[in-house]
Amino acid sequence: MGSLESGNSTRIENSVCRRFGHIRVSRIVFLLCFLLLLLPFFTHYYLSKVEIGNQNGDASRIRFKLESLEDLGALKASDLRLRIQEMERIKGSVSAELRDLEAKRQGLQQEISSLASRIEELKLELARQKSELERVKLSVVQAQVAQREAEQRNAPQLNLPGRLFPSEPPTHLNALPPESVSQVSHVHCHQHNCFDYSRCSITSGMPVYVYNEAQGELSTFLHTALQQTLSFNPHITKDPKIACLFFVPIGHEADLTKLSQLPYWGGDGRNHVLFHLSRERLQPSEALVTSELTGRAIIIQSAFAQTSFRPGFDVVMFPALGPPGGDVWQDCAPMVPARRDLLITFQGELWTPGGPGEALKWALEQLQQMAAGTTSDRFQLEFSCQPATEREDLWGDWSLCGIEASRQTLLRQSTFALILAPANATLTTTATLQARLWEALRDGAIPVLLGGDTLQLPYSEVIVWRRAVLILPLSRASELHFLLRSVSDADILAFRRQGKFIWQTYGASLQSILDTSLATIRDRIGIPPPAVEDAPSPSVFNSTFTPLKTEALVADAEPEESLGPLEPPHASPAYRRNYTVFLTQGFEMWNDWGDPFHLYPQLPFDPLLPSDAKFLGSGVGFRPIGKGSGGAGKEFCESLGGNSPREQFTIVMLTYEREQVLMNSLSRLHGLPYLNKVVVVWNSPRAPLEDLRWPEIGVPVHIVKAPRNSLNNRFLPYDEIETEAVLSVDDDAHLRHDEIMFGFRVWREHRDRVVGFPGRFHAWDLNHGGWLYNSNYSCELSMVLTGAAFVHKHYLYLYSNWLPQAIRDKVDQYMNCEDLAMNFLVSHITKKPPVKVTSRWTFRCPGCPVSLSEDDTHFQERHKCINFFSQVFGYTPLLNTQYRADSILFKTRIPHDKQKCFKFI
Repeated sequence: MGSLESGNSTRIENSVCRRFGHIRVSRIVFLLCFLLLLLPFFTHYYLSKVEIGNQNGDASRIRFKLESLEDLGALKASDLRLRIQEMERIKGSVSAELRDLEAKRQGLQQEISSLASRIEELKLELARQKSELERVKLSVVQAQVAQREAEQRNAPQLNLPGRLFPSEPPTHLNALPPESVSQVSHVHCHQHNCFDYSRCSITSGMPVYVYNEAQGELSTFLHTALQQTLSFNPHITKDPKIACLFFVPIGHEADLTKLSQLPYWGGDGRNHVLFHLSRERLQPSEALVTSELTGRAIIIQSAFAQTSFRPGFDVVMFPALGPPGGDVWQDCAPMVPARRDLLITFQGELWTPGGPGEALKWALEQLQQMAAGTTSDRFQLEFSCQPATEREDLWGDWSLCGIEASRQTLLRQSTFALILAPANATLTTTATLQARLWEALRDGAIPVLLGGDTLQLPYSEVIVWRRAVLILPLSRASELHFLLRSVSDADILAFRRQGKFIWQTYGASLQSILDTSLATIRDRIGIPPPAVEDAPSPSVFNSTFTPLKTEALVADAEPEESLGPLEPPHASPAYRRNYTVFLTQGFEMWNDWGDPFHLYPQLPFDPLLPSDAKFLGSGVGFRPIGKGSGGAGKEFCESLGGNSPREQFTIVMLTYEREQVLMNSLSRLHGLPYLNKVVVVWNSPRAPLEDLRWPEIGVPVHIVKAPRNSLNNRFLPYDEIETEAVLSVDDDAHLRHDEIMFGFRVWREHRDRVVGFPGRFHAWDLNHGGWLYNSNYSCELSMVLTGAAFVHKHYLYLYSNWLPQAIRDKVDQYMNCEDLAMNFLVSHITKKPPVKVTSRWTFRCPGCPVSLSEDDTHFQERHKCINFFSQVFGYTPLLNTQYRADSILFKTRIPHDKQKCFKFI
């Protein structure tokens, strides 16, 4: 029994010891105390079970057991204290290790987080690199295709040769006697035998040297105006060594014998231009510059005698009756209504020895009978001036009656203005005749030149005057009334419009006269005009700053609809200036309205091609110059019908302090086919935030820093625009990819027009008069807003360089109407309405900040803009249309009440 008890105690003891290592110290202490209290009870229990016999027989052994148990309790208490101390030490060590492990764990977690972010960045970089690799592969394929096309065309790309300039001014021709010089230059002088082409390389740009001192007396006005005007001409140079032409201003009472004393006269005046101005006193024929004393110099003036005029060499110009330069639209008469109160008018008096000839006398009698006849038409024909003006120097010519103001009042009441040819048959043209023509064109009275079939009109080698002037022989005087009445209202407006264009372009100001005179010679010798410069597009970021990038929000794809391939940026084929255009195409690539594709030499189109020339195919024949030469790309006619290979478009987006709206709009462009580049015009005064994240949309996004906050910045021809097609978009416009692609396809079929989404129209106010702007939904439209519209880049040149400054100033004044101005411009040029595409009735994004169009004064300003623009143009060129282009597969549902309003394709 004792052994059994000892074994049980040992097992209990071992079991307790094993569990001590897994319990806390406090519990061990509590258990130990409990055992010490419980031990006497266990001892008493076991002793009470011992048999009485054994108690008497083995007392010594019982005492030994009791002593052993007492020693064991004492021993266990000591061991427990030591173990408790050991456990406390272990606890401290474990706590320290746990703290170290926790610190290591946190460090590892931070490292894992950084590695995870690095992995995401590498994934994005890998995706970008893959995308870039795909674009590079496509670029290589396209380059190979372009190379094959070039080889098939057998037209290698040639760089312009270096400019060739003479090494010195023309030297005196001592070997040629004076009588030979006079004999060569008099009457028989032509461009081929009197002009030195060796000084005018085709790449030289035709530099012109101007003599500081005029020959003869110039009025103060002409002298000052001429100096100012010459400073704006791009051909002027101060180096006589490289000059192609030498410009000599000629005033009244000039001593032509002193021309030979000019330092660069060269003995015969070759390549000299004698510029004889007429203003205060329209000089008689006796005071004209004649070719007897001018050698091989080109004469430019307003009057010539038949014996001294050299066709194809000398130039007839308008008299300088206008201002030095600037906008002249205020001086023009309105072009409507077509018919005015008086059918035809004339005021003048003929001074000629012996009276008029038989033919002229008969013609005057027929005109008087026409005026005295029974008809509802009103005439005012006065063949004598009251009071009479007797000037012997006007013998053979018709004098002007009254003052300019009275003549202007009469002409603005006249549908036609009669101009009689001089009675002196030896006169090719006179300054008074040019003054009559100048005033008639300005005031909208269609000139009727009777007996002018043998006369020379200004710049007749580059202007076909039959588009603006009725030219009749004297024998038609009896049929004049019938002929005038047979002219329809549409033809009257066409004549008037063409005449206004000729007046504004070629004779309204001294600057236009000078530019046209020099450009006439430049066109004659076959030197292309200087190209216009693209507008610079400086980045809003400095050169060292790299904007942050983020992934774009990819819209849900529509797998069943293919919008086109995603290609790398591909610029439109550059139009390299064709130096044989004067020989091959001549004037046949221009539109028949004479519109401003040739206004100033500094524009990318020739300022002298005639206004009646035919265009090829599209309705407008531009001659833009490609990138590197300043211009917009190939001609319209070469890419009609969407046949231009690999054509893309550029999005121009104007923004002002709406960063998040802009970011959202850019994100929606991700994956847009045929997109070449996005040009963001940053109109805000402050730069973008450095932490602003720009979405990666797969094409370059160029942020242009605008010099000032102006809506005209939307239509600057930025050099970053390398495509012909430009999609002008507001930063809050929300267009789907399929809508944009369909609009682009429609534009390729109507490249000369504005093609876009939001349509508007104008209407006449019957109650108060004037035009009203209307944005209500209608079956007709006359404008497409450029908040979402395609235009050709060439119109950006015209808007920024040709459109009257008054219109751009009005846009800045109202901070409004730039879209109306573009519609006016394109409709004026093409005589066609814009094209609306798709059936969306709104394209604004929900939740965007309030825009300028939400202002209460927005519509009032647009009413005023339409009326003001109509005054500047002289009429309202906007045309109504019910045509709209829509795709058969387009998904937008059309309201039933709108479906009948449109024609579909």
